[in-house]
Amino acid sequence: MCGCVHADVYTDSLSSLSTQQHSLSDGEEQLDRLQQAELTRNMPMSLWKAGVVQAWLEVVMAMPMYIRACTENVKSGKVLLGLTDEDLELGLGISKPMHRRKLRLAIEDYREAEAGQGLSKAAEMDHHWVAKSWLSDVGLPQYSQAFQNQLVDGRVLNSLSRRDLERLLNVTTESHQNSLLLAIQLLQLINFNKEVLQARRAQCEHQHQDPVVWTCHRVMKWIRDIDLKEYADSLHGRGVHGAMLALDPSFDADAMGRALGIPSHKHMLHRHLYEEMKALAIPARHSRVEQDCDTSGTPPQSPSVVSRYNDESVSMRRRPGKSPLRFSPKTAIGRGLGYHGSCGSLPREARVQAVPRTKGSPMHTYNSVEITNV
Repeated sequence: MCGCVHADVYTDSLSSLSTQQHSLSDGEEQLDRLQQAELTRNMPMSLWKAGVVQAWLEVVMAMPMYIRACTENVKSGKVLLGLTDEDLELGLGISKPMHRRKLRLAIEDYREAEAGQGLSKAAEMDHHWVAKSWLSDVGLPQYSQAFQNQLVDGRVLNSLSRRDLERLLNVTTESHQNSLLLAIQLLQLINFNKEVLQARRAQCEHQHQDPVVWTCHRVMKWIRDIDLKEYADSLHGRGVHGAMLALDPSFDADAMGRALGIPSHKHMLHRHLYEEMKALAIPARHSRVEQDCDTSGTPPQSPSVVSRYNDESVSMRRRPGKSPLRFSPKTAIGRGLGYHGSCGSLPREARVQAVPRTKGSPMHTYNSVEITNV
């Protein structure tokens, strides 16, 4: 009887040791993946070996579901740089168009980085930040799951069109599409620099200035500050943020009144809102155009919100296209915010402009590896 007890204890000990060794092995494997992913910070893609490619796909790109096919087919960074859309779909089994686009955009970014242009600042915006932080700031958190499922990161944001929002991300409300496209336009105006955006927002947190960078939460604070606090909560989920106030001439006091749910018969409240918006938004439009004129001498056309990518296209080159917002700063100057106005179509757009890149070493623009799947 005693021998049986000792045998059971011994068996349990072996089982426990085996589990610990297995856990240690998993931990070592995880650490190895992180170390391999870290190499992507300062090594050109063309020099990556198979292990680095796999770590980049899993840790940095957050695509562990494609690791097996990648392990079998992609043995180096040079092969990765040459992949076409057809390769991604048939060779790696990536059936979702948005997932293929994400990889194509990233590969193109690294290819241009090797040419000395540096990685785009959009590379620092992972899909978790977009789905959680960015959509919350825009005021449309209800689309977080759709953006999360499609793994929309900063590069993909810069490529989105109105059609993409409707077909691939289930954003069917036109006002919500406008809100998202204007929020993307703001990112383009600051070259997708999160640090700049955060710094500017911090400076105007307690002052009614620089409204173009305001989040929807900051807009709600402004609504409370102008004594319309009973209507502020109506903006939840409406996508009303600072870029709409400062960049969209069609978003006038009437549009804001409807978003706030102010009854149409309360004329004095509408007049109050009109005066406050006129004081806030019009100077912001003038100021932004003047700042842009400082460098070029003439008011530039606004960056486009879209680089269109056909789902079947294998070319990754950025090319001119039409912006769904159709906005030119010239049309904003002198436009009224009359509370008897209406929300018409947005003005004509500018041509596509690629996000400027940091000159020098292709790797200097990486501050850290985004760890998304560990």
